[in-house]
Order: sequence, then C-alpha cells, then structure tokens
Amino acid sequence: MASSTTTLPTTDVVVVGTAEWMDDLAETLTAVTDASVRRLRTVEATVEHPASAVDCVLTGYELADGTGIDLLQAVTTTTPILLCTASGNERIASDAMAAGAVDYIALSDPSSLPSEEIIDRLSGAVRDAWRTETRRERSRQFEAVFQNSQTATWVLDSTGQLQRANRTALAMIDPDVSSLTGEQFWDLPWWTERSPIERFIRSVIDDQATDRLVTTVGGDEQIIELSALPVQAPGDELAGIVIEGDDITERVSLYRELRSSEELHRVTLNNMTDTVLVTDDDGSFTYICPNVHFIFGYTASEIREFSTIDELLGDDLFDPDELSDAGVLKNIECTTTDKTGQEHTLLVNVRSVSIQDGTRLYSCRDITKRKQREEALATLQETTRDFLYAETPQEIANHIVDDVSSVLDVTASAVYQFDPDRNVLEPVAQSSPMERLHGPLPAVPADAATLPSYSFVEDDALFFADVHDSPRLENQATDVRSGAYIPLGDHGVFVAGSSAVGQFDAVTRELADLLAATAEAALDRIRRERRLREQERELQHRNTELTALNQINEIIRDIDQALVQAETREEIEHAVCRRLTAEDRFAFAWIGVEDAATDSIAPRAWAGTEQGYLDSLSFPIGVSDTEPAGRTGTTQTVTRITNVANRFRQESWRKEALSRNFLSILSVPIAYDDFTYGVLSVYAETQNAFDETAQAVLAELGETIASAVSAIERKNALLTTSITRVRFIVDDPLFVLSRIARTADCTLTYHGGVRQTTDGSYLFVAVEGAPMDAVERAARELVAVDDVQPISTDNTEGVLRIRLPEQFLALELADHGAVLRRASVDSKTTTLVIDIPETVDSRHITHLVTDAFENVELRSKRTIDQSAAQNVYSRFLDRVTDRQFEVLQTAYYSGFFESPREQTGEEIAKTLDISPPAFYQHIRTVQRKLFTTVFDDHGLASLPS
Repeated sequence: MASSTTTLPTTDVVVVGTAEWMDDLAETLTAVTDASVRRLRTVEATVEHPASAVDCVLTGYELADGTGIDLLQAVTTTTPILLCTASGNERIASDAMAAGAVDYIALSDPSSLPSEEIIDRLSGAVRDAWRTETRRERSRQFEAVFQNSQTATWVLDSTGQLQRANRTALAMIDPDVSSLTGEQFWDLPWWTERSPIERFIRSVIDDQATDRLVTTVGGDEQIIELSALPVQAPGDELAGIVIEGDDITERVSLYRELRSSEELHRVTLNNMTDTVLVTDDDGSFTYICPNVHFIFGYTASEIREFSTIDELLGDDLFDPDELSDAGVLKNIECTTTDKTGQEHTLLVNVRSVSIQDGTRLYSCRDITKRKQREEALATLQETTRDFLYAETPQEIANHIVDDVSSVLDVTASAVYQFDPDRNVLEPVAQSSPMERLHGPLPAVPADAATLPSYSFVEDDALFFADVHDSPRLENQATDVRSGAYIPLGDHGVFVAGSSAVGQFDAVTRELADLLAATAEAALDRIRRERRLREQERELQHRNTELTALNQINEIIRDIDQALVQAETREEIEHAVCRRLTAEDRFAFAWIGVEDAATDSIAPRAWAGTEQGYLDSLSFPIGVSDTEPAGRTGTTQTVTRITNVANRFRQESWRKEALSRNFLSILSVPIAYDDFTYGVLSVYAETQNAFDETAQAVLAELGETIASAVSAIERKNALLTTSITRVRFIVDDPLFVLSRIARTADCTLTYHGGVRQTTDGSYLFVAVEGAPMDAVERAARELVAVDDVQPISTDNTEGVLRIRLPEQFLALELADHGAVLRRASVDSKTTTLVIDIPETVDSRHITHLVTDAFENVELRSKRTIDQSAAQNVYSRFLDRVTDRQFEVLQTAYYSGFFESPREQTGEEIAKTLDISPPAFYQHIRTVQRKLFTTVFDDHGLASLPS
C-alpha cells in the first residue's frame, strides 16, 4: 500500500467490478490520492452514470451483469477505461484493447495490491485523455475560427510563407490563392505598405510573441487589424503562425467620430468647472449638479445624505437677511474638505431663486489652484529677492532647493551645475527628501543619455507623471515617481520630484518653469558680474603692465639719449648704470667684461646701492652655480632670477644678495653682430620684478649698448692715426672668391667698393691670369653669386662687379671699426690684409676672421702711422654718400678717368642702372667734395699766379 498521496491528479474515478480486492483498491485510491472514487458493480449502473462527471473508469473482468469486455462495448463516451483483472490472459487482453480499453492491468496476486503502479497508470491514462481532448477542442476551435466569415485568417509556416487562407481572406484580393501559396506573407500583392508587415511577422518569428498591427489593404485602403498567434511544435519550436485580420474600417471611422465628439464634450466639460447646488431656506438640497464630484469628491447621491448644505460649505456662510435684501451675494470665499480629506478653497455666489422647491442657488467655483498659485507666486517673489542678493551659483542653487516645497508643493529637489572643463553635470544642491527617495546624486556626463543630461543638452523641460516610464531613467531603484527636469540655460539643470504619481499639473508646471527662468536670470546676472570683475581685474593688470612698460620705456628713452650724447665707451657704461638706478627704478646695476686672465667677469661700471656686493663675490665663467652675471658670460643668454631666496643654501652668492635685499636679478649679454662687449646685471628689491616684457626690453637694451659701443669704436677708428695691419693666410675651399679662382684658374684681388643693399652686397674684384669671360662664367655658375657684371676688360685682365646674397667680410669688419685693405685669392690660398685701429681690440677682429673661415693662419702684424692720409680720407668719406662712392668706384675701375676713356659715361650709367645725367651729376659732386677736402679742409696752399 502507498503511504502518501501520489501523483494521481484531482479526478473523478469509477471502480467497477464484483471482486473483493476491488473494494480494497477503491479504499486505497480514496486514502492515498486526491481523487473522488465511486464504487459500481454492474455494466448498467456504469452506463447510466453521467459521463461528464467521470474522468476515468477502472473495471474488473467480472461484473454482476456481465464482463469488463461487455462494459467496454456498452460505453460510447471518450472516457478512458482501464481493465484490471487477477485471472487474465492474452485473449482477454486482446479483446479488451480491441474493445477500446486504454490500458490492461494483470494482477498476479490481488492480496498484495500494487496500488502505486495502478495509480501511475490511471494518472497516465487521465492525462493522455486530457491531451487528446484538448487537441480535439483546439482543432474544433481553429476550424471554427478559420471558417469565421467575419475574420480573415491566414496560416503561415515558421518562415512566414503563406500555406492557407480562408474565404474572407480570399475575398480581399483578386488572384487565386493557389498561385500565392508559398510566397512570403509580406510580399502578397494586397498590402499597401509591405515593410511594417515584414517587421510584424519577423518579430513574431524571432520572439514567438503575439502582437497586433493596424494596416491598410487594397486600393480603397480598407483598414484591418492583424493579430498573430504562434503555433508551437513539440519541443517548444515554432511550427507556424496563424494571422487573423479584422476589418476595422467602420470601427476606425466611428472611433474618429467618437474622438471628435469626445473632444468637443471634453472641451465643454473642461470649461464647465463650476458646480451648482439648490436648497430650500433650511439648507436642504433640492438639486445637485452631476459634476459635483469634481470639487467635493462625493457623488450626487452621497451629497444628498448630508442633512444641510452647511455640512458641505460650513456654517454662517452668509447673512440670510443680507441675501434677502440684495438678492445675490457674490464672491464669498470659504474652505471645505472633499471626500478624501483634501482641503479646497471655493468662491461661492448665492442667489435667491424660486425653482421648484428650491429658494437658494449656490454656484461654487474651486479656486484652490489659484490660491495656491498666489501663495506660490508670493513665495517666488521672496525667492527672487533672495536671488538678487546671491553672489555665487552655489547660493542660487541652495535657494532653489530651500524654496521648492513652498513654490511647487513637492519636497524632493536638486540642482545640477554644468562643468564645461569636464563636460559633466555636477550636483551642487540636493534636498533631504531627494536624498531619501533617490540617494546621493552622481555626476552625469552631458551626453543626453540620462534625464538631467537630455534636458540640458536638448534645452527641453521634461515633466513625468512617473519617471519610471522613461527609458532614460538611470536609477531604476529610485522612489521618485513624479519628476520635472528643467534646463537652467547653459548653467545646469533644475530637478524636482515627488514619491506620488502625477504631481505636476499645468499650474505646477508653470510655476516650475517660472522658478527655473528666475533662477536662470539670476545665474546670468552672477556670470555677467563675474565677467565684469574679471575684466576689471584684467584691466587693472593691464594698466599695471602698461605703467611698468611706460616706466621701462621712459628708462630706455633716457638711456638712448645718454648713448647718443656719449663720446666714449666708459661714458656709455656709466650712463646706462646711472639711468637704470635713478629715481629708485632699480636698486643696483653694473656692467662687466670678460677678464681673460682670471676667466671671469670684471666690473667696469656700476651705480645704485652696491653695498660692497662686487667686492664680496667673484663672477667666474664656466661654473654652473656662479652668480647670474657669470652665467650670462658663459652662455651669452639672458639669466633671470625671480626669487633669490630659493636654494640660497646651495649657492653661496644668494646669501650675499639677500643680505643686501636683492630679491630678483636679471643679467643680459651686451652683444652686437656676434661681438660681445660684456654683461649688464640689474638688481631689484622685490621678487618677480622682471616680467617677460622687462626681460625682452632689457635684452634689447644690451644689444643697443653693444651697437653704441661698436659705433664709437668705428668713429674712433676713423680718427685714430695709428693702426695695426695684420695679414692672414686662409685655406677655405668654401670661400666664394676661392671657388671662383679655383674654377677659372685665375687670381682675384678685392678692390673694395662693398655696398650693402636690400638685394645683397656689391664688391669690385680685379681679375688676372684667365679670360674674363671664363671668370664671369665660373662666377655665374655659383649659387652663392647673384649677379656678375664686367666693369672693365682687357682679354685676361679686368674688373668684375659681383653681387652676393649675404654680407661680405669687409662689411662685418667695417661694422667693428676694421678695414679690409686687400684680399688676394688664387687657386690655392687666400691672403687677407686688415687694418685695425688702436681703439679696436684686435682679438675681436681675429675671432671674427676665424669664425668666418676655416684654416686661418696669422702671418704678420705691424703698426702703421697714417695721420695725414687718414685724416684726408676720413673727411672725404664723411662728405660722400654710399651711392656717390659706388658711382666713383665703378667709374674708376671702368677706365672712365683714363685717356682715352675705356668706357663712356653712358655705358657706365647702364651698368649702374641709372640715367647718364644722373651719372655725370654724381661724378661732378664727388669731384667737388674731393677737391674741397684737399684744398680747403687740409689747408694746401694755392699755386702762384
């Protein structure tokens, strides 16, 4: 026997038979299963038993009026029958199965009844019967649906191809359905648009989910509604799809008319917001308007249960005598409570009437929203005043969050501020209810992916009855339901919410927009004021810079005047130091030059509060931690120290400077055209005294000083009577004259005439030892030569005027007071003869030559006194211009002054690219100036008459 309830479902079982063991079996089924068991003994009783009340019959072989085979043959229902016998054989089993038994159970020993096996086989028979009946019922239902004349039905396979269509579906089209069988459903010719049909069918195939689609069919655009039912095969695979289509053209038309009518009624009802009540003199209701529930929440029948109108509107609403005298009392304001306990403010008009049994007519208008709006506007006005005094965006955000509950009647609020540097919206203020409902707000990227971000990026105010309906809701666990997201211009986003659904009605939305607009205006004001302050600070900064620049320009102008008036290098150096320290401009300034003996910078001139600084320090060159003057002497670049106190323990010179209150230092090289004349160092008693502008100006001052020193040396060179003539032998294959001489195998001699123009440098070169045309051709082939013109020619001798794109050595020497007296070049070597005045440091000239050429050797050096000739030559050069001197040289080397003349004036003028009258004018002018120098300035005696 089974000891517990088995798997036999709740069923009605009939046990038929006369054997005693069947009584035991019936009792066992009753005890251990949930089945309802009925015991019968005859075929007749079993046949008469209602078939609808039986789920299964278990019969023995022996019955009181026949056998189990007789019972099987007598029963005509589909109820499953199992034959169970203790004395069966194969014949009985065969006869039972042939008579319709669903199972045959042979018991070898009925005394030890195998109830579990019987129960399991009963359960299986019941379930099989149910499945069979279900399939049969579904088949009947499908055929009934398929043959429904009101619904078009199509049967598709699992890929969407048409298999069958009922008569209603065929009536929609002209072609024979047999010609369309096997076609894709969405490719059938009657669809107006095929793409939606294809998406619809494919969604059913992919998801195996029912869906609906409204589409049009045929030329008259008949509107049908399609629904899909996937048919499952064993194993839950899609076997096919049944598509049903209902013609809803008329329904859609009616629906549209209904919508139009509903819209009309809705507008009418929305405008009828007042409720009308009529009472007698005692206040008992005689008429109640049907829309009374809009204000009070009660139905008309519920309000009739009120004893008087006083229970609805309150006692002492008006004075009856006053109503009797006036006939009508208008705009009586009162407060009432609706059915849900919500308080309303009403505006009531009372009029004396005589309508059936009524004598007083009450017209009630709900002004709760208006009152709330008035109160909210009052609060908003106070908030606006707070905005006026706010100075930062954070204060604005705090005011918004603090006042939201009073203005909007919602408690949760927050403000996001846009950070353009990080492109994120950062929460800067959040109310306690918002944190309780939502949790701490995170920063969100401004990518339109979340609700705050989308509102900000699209500049769109968003209102939700329930934020959970939005796919952009980031925190699905939030308890915030009603939500508003309003952009604050390009400042950020204002967020308000509530745990209740549908909190933002039209009035609340308007107030929210107004609050956001007011906050945005306040934020714009703060931004404008901040920009104005920044502009003011920038203007002050620029004024300070301009003042400093004016002071520096004043210093430079003062120094420039001193440089113009100075006659010696010492005057220049002392004047510069004095001007820099005058009127407390800088604390201390000094100029030093390189001392080759000590390899350091030696002071030459200084001014200001020196306080023994120069005596306390040395300024070595080539040492990393030396004083700024030494660094500049080493690198020939500007050295700026903005704060002397930094690293004062590592560099000893800083202690000496700090002890004299020198807090910032600037050292600039005094250099001009690669010539160094020393170092200028300036000291200030404040940190960062030398900004970029001051550094640039003082660096230019160093160049100006060097240029002035160079000019004085050139001037002194013209006045000196003693010169040092040096001769160099140069072996430089890249020298332009060496390249010409080597190519043409000739000798070239520099004859002067160098003039620097915008087109380059012009020089005259005498040619010996080679045909002039060969030398000219060799010169033209060089990239380093821009132009070649023969001035005079005699087969293998003559003079060429050569134009070079770069500055020639003679000009560089002249800039520093020296004169290239002669340059002789042949195919092997170059000989340079240079005159150096005694006022010019010959080492500088030597450096200039060695920098300009490779393989330079000094061959000779001697002193020459040229007092008389030099004075005449100098005076003459002072009188003529560069152009006049060029014309004179060209005429001289062209043989113009020979007799007979080798070239005419017209030919020379063409070479110089001037007119013949201009040439003769230059020649006469130069001759007059030369004679004036010789006869008048030099004082030569006139010849006797």
